[in-house]
Amino acid sequence: MKEATGELNMTLVTVLAVGAILVFVTAFVPQILNKIQGSWTGEECTAEQVRNGQCTEGK
Repeated sequence: MKEATGELNMTLVTVLAVGAILVFVTAFVPQILNKIQGSWTGEECTAEQVRNGQCTEGK
């Protein structure tokens, strides 16, 4: 019975760790991608601004 409890605890720790990584990724990746997009165009634009034509290279 102790072995089963230990495996359940490790499974729970793994699930919580994966959940924390997913929260981090969904929270910070869009901001990181916008920064990269801005550095490629030489401007600090969001991807949505670029798609809408509000912020283009040469402006």
